[in-house]
Amino acid sequence: MTIRIRMLLILGTCLLVSGLALLSVNTLTAVAQEATPDVTEVPVVLEATAEAQAEVSAEATTEAPVDEASDAYCLLCHSKPDQVWHLPSGETLSVTIDPAVLAASVHGETSTEGALGCNDCHPGFRYPHEPSTIRSVRDFQLERYAVCRNCHEEQYTRAQDSVHGEYIRANRVEAAVCVDCHGGHDVQSPNEPRQRISLTCGRCHGAIFEEYSQSVHGQALLGEDNPDVPTCIDCHGVHDIANPTTALFRTRSPELCAQCHADAEVMDRYDINTNVFDSYLTDFHGSTVALFEQETDGAVTNKAVCYDCHGVHSIQPIGDGTAIRETLVTTCRTCHPNASADFSNAWLGHYPATPEHQPALYAAGTVYDVALPLAALIPLLLLVTEVFRRLRSRGK
Repeated sequence: MTIRIRMLLILGTCLLVSGLALLSVNTLTAVAQEATPDVTEVPVVLEATAEAQAEVSAEATTEAPVDEASDAYCLLCHSKPDQVWHLPSGETLSVTIDPAVLAASVHGETSTEGALGCNDCHPGFRYPHEPSTIRSVRDFQLERYAVCRNCHEEQYTRAQDSVHGEYIRANRVEAAVCVDCHGGHDVQSPNEPRQRISLTCGRCHGAIFEEYSQSVHGQALLGEDNPDVPTCIDCHGVHDIANPTTALFRTRSPELCAQCHADAEVMDRYDINTNVFDSYLTDFHGSTVALFEQETDGAVTNKAVCYDCHGVHSIQPIGDGTAIRETLVTTCRTCHPNASADFSNAWLGHYPATPEHQPALYAAGTVYDVALPLAALIPLLLLVTEVFRRLRSRGK
């Protein structure tokens, strides 16, 4: 009986020691987990001061509903200077918001549809913020720009179908999204002043912008604020930007130039004849390109389009006729490498012949214009007289 009691006491002691050991292990594990935070979870804002936490708590209980934060609630922390988000990539992102900048944006106090609040673009955000798996500033931009779709469905959809959207889907994350062109909290009218359009595109397309800024179009826009010259979006579109390297874009490019150069009202202001475009369509190059466009979308043509001769973004003034003739053969040799020095003399030019320029051709054209109606009128006159003669013979 004594031995059995002793055995029970020994067994109970062992169980007690084992339980205490397991409890100690669990406690140490929990402490270690708390001391080693998960690197993939990054708080959206740096930890707030005790004063700010108290202000947020008071605001939450007096003004903000449980499921929606007011602007005042958000700005208790986000209006404070030097609020910085440290990201795992090593980048930092300022999360300090200037209420005046926000109010002056197109989404602010001047909006005809009413000012947007923080919760409209950042729904469900409250303090303390949920852990985030964002790794870099670009990750954050790509995650957040989709909220623009809530109000701008049509523009968002077009952007997804554009060359930018195509690149994003191919994991080319440097391609532009809404915030790259329009900004975040400081969104302004994208075309006021009009130069802002091309300056915006130049943020990513710097080398192309430099060429454009030195062109006849760019100098007129950036230096003279000329409202008639094209900006980037006039040729490439706004949200539904097509890939300019495709055969379809090349074949249709003369239509882009025609938007201005076939407009008599615009061209008259600069003494530019709209025959520039019409003559292209009637010559060998233009008529061939037009046939290819009508035949099949995306058909490849090696015939010259406007920008093959005039340049793409670096278009320069053409000067007088003598200067054109001196450089034209060099341009022709781009496609016709064996062209002789007088090869380009066969081309009559875009402008109609005048007595001052190409007088022989002007005279020949005038004779042709007179002779053609006569050639049709004389047989008709002969026919009428013959009918009259026969009718008269029958009467006798």
